[in-house]
Amino acid sequence: MMLVEQTTIESSALPVWAFKEHLRLGTGFADDDVQESVLGSYLRAAIAAIEARTTKATLTRAFAFTTTAWRDLASQTLPIAPVSAIHALTIVDRYGDEEVVDPARYALVPDTHRPRLVSTGFLLPPIPVNGKALISFDAGFGPTWGDLPGDLCHAIILLAAQYYEDRADPAADRLPSDVTALTERYRDLRIFGGGRA
Repeated sequence: MMLVEQTTIESSALPVWAFKEHLRLGTGFADDDVQESVLGSYLRAAIAAIEARTTKATLTRAFAFTTTAWRDLASQTLPIAPVSAIHALTIVDRYGDEEVVDPARYALVPDTHRPRLVSTGFLLPPIPVNGKALISFDAGFGPTWGDLPGDLCHAIILLAAQYYEDRADPAADRLPSDVTALTERYRDLRIFGGGRA
């Protein structure tokens, strides 16, 4: 299985001004543009760390998920949430020939932690031997910073601030306890080999 981010977060969607205010940095200097680029990189690093911890996409963007076998013949759990739309399901055979599956044959079941692609019939289309299925979808809380839950926004700002303030300390790679506490409810508890309890 493989998850690939197809589009990236636009720089204009990053809360650089809120981050500056949190850090209490001055503005109006000639090198503000340089500083904004640096602050944006710390925000991106914090977003990546929190998304990895929670398996939640923050700002909406496109993803592609590839699998060589369905975990359940009637449904497939997607590895990141929240999913807002499935754009395509494509079956690829061992020779690279592609078949785009009719969207009437599957549906999205939204879920806070484990959204699923489900068959509208009995089974999902079979994946051929040495073939794969490619699912294209959008995931994220929304396209703007204001669409994110407040606790996730705060956790990202706090973690980005730690990265900024501890940039000279290569050992400062642990999550602060307040960031851990803020993100705990977004974590997906997986037991029994990844299945639902």
